[in-house]
Amino acid sequence: MFDEMHEECGVFGIFEKNTTDVASSVYFGLYALQHRGQESCGIAVCNDGVFTHKKSDGLVSEVFSREELDRLGKGNMAVGHVRYSTTGGNNPNNIQPLVIRHIKGNLALVHNGNLINATELRREFELSGAIFHGTSDTETIAYSIVRERLSCASTEEAVARAMPHIRGAYSCILMTATKLIAFRDPDGFRPLCIGETPDGAYVVASESCALDTVGAKFIRDVKAGEIVVISQDGINSITTHCGKSNKICIFEYIYFARPDSVIEGKSVHKARINAGKILAMTEPVEADIVIGVPDSGLDAGLGYSQASGIPYGTGFIKNKYIGRSFIQPSQNQRESAVRIKLNVISETVRNKRVIMIDDSIVRGTTCARIVKLLRDAGAKEVHVRISSPPFLHTCHFGTDIDSEENLIASKYNIEEITRYIGADSLAFLPAEELFQLTGDKNFCHGCFTGKYPLDVSGAGGKNKFDTPIHK
Repeated sequence: MFDEMHEECGVFGIFEKNTTDVASSVYFGLYALQHRGQESCGIAVCNDGVFTHKKSDGLVSEVFSREELDRLGKGNMAVGHVRYSTTGGNNPNNIQPLVIRHIKGNLALVHNGNLINATELRREFELSGAIFHGTSDTETIAYSIVRERLSCASTEEAVARAMPHIRGAYSCILMTATKLIAFRDPDGFRPLCIGETPDGAYVVASESCALDTVGAKFIRDVKAGEIVVISQDGINSITTHCGKSNKICIFEYIYFARPDSVIEGKSVHKARINAGKILAMTEPVEADIVIGVPDSGLDAGLGYSQASGIPYGTGFIKNKYIGRSFIQPSQNQRESAVRIKLNVISETVRNKRVIMIDDSIVRGTTCARIVKLLRDAGAKEVHVRISSPPFLHTCHFGTDIDSEENLIASKYNIEEITRYIGADSLAFLPAEELFQLTGDKNFCHGCFTGKYPLDVSGAGGKNKFDTPIHK
């Protein structure tokens, strides 16, 4: 309905010393990670080596009632997942956790990221007789681990052996009958952190905000390339594959992560404030009010206001009650659909020169509709400032950034985009200033610059939309 980007997913896992209602803990954790994926979700519970699981299309609140959580039963371990597909489409077999029963036991796997050699690996497995039930690269990761597990002494050793063969972005949690194993690719594209509850349970999650929901205290991030094994003996770390430097996706700070999360020791909220301040210094404009587009544009808008001295105002109200079942409008209903999701506070913008701060422009259609909402509400001028550089290239590491032919900034210049969205002016965050968001130059910026940490020449393209962009 809207030309927005999506993260592929969020993962959550918990290991308790005793049998308890771990399903509810995962439920709360997934609720906190719902922003990372609203297409489907699932939970798998381990009780004395016996796995039960439930997964389906829908939001966490739609899939799991109290009765469904009770049906999963109690246990001492559980993993959960929220998903938006970047690869694999909406095939129900792609919904995670991926639960597999193999000759040496059971495992449940949840994965955040995207492999760049999944097609190659899948072909290799199929030629050796493997049968795939879904189309996601998560199943390829699972097969890689199971293949190694058949000839080694432990699952963590199997993970260590498999990691050199799986290339790309993967922050994973794997549950066996006795262990919870978290592992992260050597470049650390996607976040993963560890926490501990007051009663000694260990929690692993995509973001620190999910730890807070179950009362867990943040311990540390899982290192890039690290394998963390959690069992009744405590935590063990395997660092054989730890990379030289972290290449966390910079868009985690700009858009994906919740502002109350801390990733790699850096506050997401502060990074967005910094983005707004940089915009104010590099792309100033005379105006009466600064407003941010919910949600990730709000902090950047505040930062722009602080640096420019132009007052900050609440310009939009976002309807937070639109679930995935919200009716998909026909073409002539799309403007109404935007108004249902986002509406302008006319008193804030009427007869004023407005600076509108948003996190990105993908195809430009949604931005054009939002600018029109401001015009209709009486804004005298609308100056759009974007807290990221222009998207010029696709993402191969777990972000739903489309093929280049569908990215408006790769087809048209600033002046042409400005006319298309109906703004008085338009400016983006300069790519060379990205490091100022966190003060760290170790991040992936391939979608902006085309310079990726890994060779993606064989990764293939994307086409998330049925039609090309139009001027």
